[in-house]
Amino acid sequence: MLRNCIFCGKGKISGNTIVRRGMAKKKGGAGRRITGISKRKFLPNLQRIKVIIDKQTKRVYVCTKCIKAGKIQKA
Repeated sequence: MLRNCIFCGKGKISGNTIVRRGMAKKKGGAGRRITGISKRKFLPNLQRIKVIIDKQTKRVYVCTKCIKAGKIQKA
């Protein structure tokens, strides 16, 4: 099941984790080098709450940004 915000459509975003080794140049080293890159996911802060949609109560996933902004009407 896709977990996206029902109001703004915010969902997961993919990115990378970067592993570095070595001492920084400004600390007297030869510079930091990338030794590994792997994929990761950035997940939104979704909460499952009861919301009134079209005069019906439904349990949906909503991001905290929409809850704070008052875009929803809680049941």
